[in-house]
Amino acid sequence: MIVETLHYLAGALVIIGALFSLLAVIGILRLPDLYTRMHAASKAGTVGSGAVLVAIALVSFDGAVILRALVGIVFFMLTAPISAHLLARAAYIAGYRPCDETVLNELENPGSTTNKL
Repeated sequence: MIVETLHYLAGALVIIGALFSLLAVIGILRLPDLYTRMHAASKAGTVGSGAVLVAIALVSFDGAVILRALVGIVFFMLTAPISAHLLARAAYIAGYRPCDETVLNELENPGSTTNKL
């Protein structure tokens, strides 16, 4: 009974993870500039992959697989925001400016402390 419930829960988590990954892909295709695309990819992609890894941990009865899935989730949570921030910062310094619809650009002010390397 419990095993069947875990299988249904894991199936629901896989579907949720796939939907978040689909949202990330739609965001990459539809959003106007690099910064908003990167935001969609890092946030929705992290949640999608995390949900799939939780599903793997639920249906696996091997401790090593569960540990690897949990380490994978922690790895995604730690590296996705940092890498997105560094890529966005490098793109801005390289001269790629946000689209015209951007309301607030804190890096544009030359006296800003965030503009310094």
